[in-house]
Amino acid sequence: MSRSFRIRVLLASGILLASFVANAQRTISGTVTDASSGEQILGASVVPVNNGRGTSTNLYGFYSLTLTDDANAVAVSFIGFQTQEIQLTPGQSVYNIGLEPAVIAFEEATVVGERTDHTASTDVGRASVEVEQIKALPALLGEVDVLKVLQFLPGVSSAGEGNSGFYVRGGGPDQNLILLDDATVYNASHLFGFFSVFNADAIKNIDLIKGSMPAEYGGRVSSVLNIGLKEGNAKKWKTTGGLGLISSRLTVEGPIIKDTCSLILSGRRTYLDILTRPFTKGSAFEGTGYFFYDFNAKINYRLSDRDQLFLSGYFGKDVFSFNSAEAGFNTSIPWGNSMGSLRWNRILNDRMFLNVGATYSEYTFSFLAGQEEFEFGFESGIKDLAGRTEWSFYPNPRHVIKGGIDYVHHDFIPTDFTARSGDTEFDTGTSEQTFSHEGGV
Repeated sequence: MSRSFRIRVLLASGILLASFVANAQRTISGTVTDASSGEQILGASVVPVNNGRGTSTNLYGFYSLTLTDDANAVAVSFIGFQTQEIQLTPGQSVYNIGLEPAVIAFEEATVVGERTDHTASTDVGRASVEVEQIKALPALLGEVDVLKVLQFLPGVSSAGEGNSGFYVRGGGPDQNLILLDDATVYNASHLFGFFSVFNADAIKNIDLIKGSMPAEYGGRVSSVLNIGLKEGNAKKWKTTGGLGLISSRLTVEGPIIKDTCSLILSGRRTYLDILTRPFTKGSAFEGTGYFFYDFNAKINYRLSDRDQLFLSGYFGKDVFSFNSAEAGFNTSIPWGNSMGSLRWNRILNDRMFLNVGATYSEYTFSFLAGQEEFEFGFESGIKDLAGRTEWSFYPNPRHVIKGGIDYVHHDFIPTDFTARSGDTEFDTGTSEQTFSHEGGV
């Protein structure tokens, strides 16, 4: 090792150490939540009142801010909430802050919109969509669609008229990584692409990364769509719902233990099969129909001021059936997703945040047909079992260092045939099944 190289290393280390000494006089951390529901707020600003550079909360509502010695208060703000000024107490480093929703009345107002300046951040390809914006847009047959709203963003286009798939900067729909509470979604559509599998009443945040995807998401070519579910109202029980032309939805959320444990349950179902039943009853096609349903559930448990546990799940299915009484022929084609996610968040110290999680994802497609005593069917699908550990280190308000490990076990089932006639089962051979492993650091 040359002498000049050692000198450069020592100088770089000295500069880094000096920056820590100069800026890391005091570090505070904590979480920012909605005071009315207990939901964590993503992207809330935490800024020193007197001077200095502020920071914002991460995906889980956590912030870490290094202050100078003369800082005695910070201002916490977020769109739609009242700005709160927090007086700092000597010796206290953890401040969990609840923001009250803002109610502002205007006699008249002129609204001027400006395009967001993404060049101010290194995340030039990241775009966030507010759930309230989605609900304000026109709905198709009474259903608001998350994926269709994304098609209004620059660089995103539709996969076809009436299709919920999307292209990002020329990539195909299969090149998008879609996550729901960190679990992979392999088929994101209902009704042959007219609706997405995401119920807007159960969604908390939507982030689309169109380029320069972080290493934590693996190696998808086109984009990453990260969707998070609500954690449930930790203050009071609340019920919402809606009736559409072809479907209805219902959401129930509230505290199991007030301010400690909350629950949200959300489901929806179409009634196309019920609407068409009077027209097919007594005909040669009685029993023919189509419907889909999906169900979301999530439990949030606050173990302590530094620990939080999340358990979420999704189950959805489309079912198409065709029956012909004259030919004695019946067909059923069900397909759908199942997902589960378990996560543990911990604030290790004022500068470090830890997230540990395990997820399960499954997508299956089945075809079942029968005529008189003969039955035939096949099934294909994919199952994933994954685990990951990631940590974030905040040396100062301008930088964050992330690291972690992840592992995914893939179970592919391309074809699984079954056939029988009466009580006789036919040997269709061994079904093809492939396993693979994927890991990253």
